[in-house]
Amino acid sequence: MSLSLVRAGFLTTAQDLGRTGYREVGVSLGGAVDTHGFRVANLLIGNDESAAGLEITFGGVQLRFADERLIAWCGGDFDVRFGGKGVPSGHAVLVDASETLTIDRPRLGCRCWLAISGGIDVPVVLGSRSTDLRASFGGFEGRKLQDDDGIPLGTNLAGTKKLMERLRKEKVGGWKPPQDWSSSAKRDPVLRLVPGSEWKRFDSSILQRFTGEKFRVSPDSDRMGVRFEGPELKESGELLSEAVAPGTVQVPPSGKPILLLNDCQTIGGYPKIGHVITVDLPIAAQLRAGDEVRFRETSLADAHHLLVDRARHLEQFRRGLEPHFA
Repeated sequence: MSLSLVRAGFLTTAQDLGRTGYREVGVSLGGAVDTHGFRVANLLIGNDESAAGLEITFGGVQLRFADERLIAWCGGDFDVRFGGKGVPSGHAVLVDASETLTIDRPRLGCRCWLAISGGIDVPVVLGSRSTDLRASFGGFEGRKLQDDDGIPLGTNLAGTKKLMERLRKEKVGGWKPPQDWSSSAKRDPVLRLVPGSEWKRFDSSILQRFTGEKFRVSPDSDRMGVRFEGPELKESGELLSEAVAPGTVQVPPSGKPILLLNDCQTIGGYPKIGHVITVDLPIAAQLRAGDEVRFRETSLADAHHLLVDRARHLEQFRRGLEPHFA
């Protein structure tokens, strides 16, 4: 079975949790920019949490399913509807065959992640179904989705079929995850970071500007990185290229910082002033041109503590969902 892209929107791609294990040969991680929200959406409908789904940027999407499916979505403040009814974020929803699902432009944030029961059944390339737009491989023909594309779907799992029967009347499940898991866009975003390896190369006045003033998101931003305008953070000197990863904040010669995201390169020679902590990357994934953001220093110990807490809460969430699929 499949889904049809009546309208593909501005930028819609097939993604999963990313292409791990190949960075040493120059292959980007890729995958959903908010892996946590993506996992949650999959778990809500009984998928394996790594099942491929859709990453939708700025909406404008209409989908139609060839058969009955469960869906769930997480991300920005989007208006999502089917059959004239609103579809809230963070809920399992039963969508009938031939029903049109509409995802309009977001009021806040820029991305959402749509999980579909059975997952998107595109070929596995280097261990992942994610689309690598820069290298043109993976996903659906290595490209963003276009109007009238037909996307193959996998088979609904046994637990998913049981939940579908339970939702035959209500259509929308009454349970949901914490609000900040399903709706990660913030009106006054603050990104916590730990100092990078070149932190001490910057003088105290620059570091004060970095952690004390606002930065504005540049239109020249994409899945590779978020570029910022605002206080300049210039630092003289040359560096050998070193490994970088999603979350790294680099400062190029212009002095305008760049926050790397999932499609970033694997090495870079710009000074690394900091690294946004993992639990705040979902907030970074929602930044769009014109947004203003602050950076706040935190400790590596606190970053680890927050990540362990989130992992523990996610495991509790998994266990809490189990009765719905039994």
